[in-house]
Amino acid sequence: MSPVVISPFTFRNLLIYVCVALVLGAFIAYVFFQARFLIAGPQISLSTAATGLQTQRRVVLEGEAQNIVRITLNGRQIYTDKDGNFKEALVLENGYTIATLQAEDRYGRTTSLTKTFVFAQEEEENAGTES
Repeated sequence: MSPVVISPFTFRNLLIYVCVALVLGAFIAYVFFQARFLIAGPQISLSTAATGLQTQRRVVLEGEAQNIVRITLNGRQIYTDKDGNFKEALVLENGYTIATLQAEDRYGRTTSLTKTFVFAQEEEENAGTES
């Protein structure tokens, strides 16, 4: 039996194919890595932990929005800084109030975040005494 000999030409072609496959694989991985924010769509997160039961009529909603071209609070456009942070005041109605943040990206995809509040006025200290 004679030993198996791989000719240099075949080994060279195999090496070229492996290198091309590695470069192509790295390129595809890089494209998906850079496109991850476009694929994920718009994102909203609130950083303030405002509770549902409020005794103050004014609540400040503060957070961050990523991958957006437009953000609204209850249908009214609000604005972000260059890092995507926003801070907006909301005046609560008597009783139950729903705050809806809605964000849209450049492809028309939307996401929304809803937070509910109940406004309960503090009673005056003297309101419980009879005259």
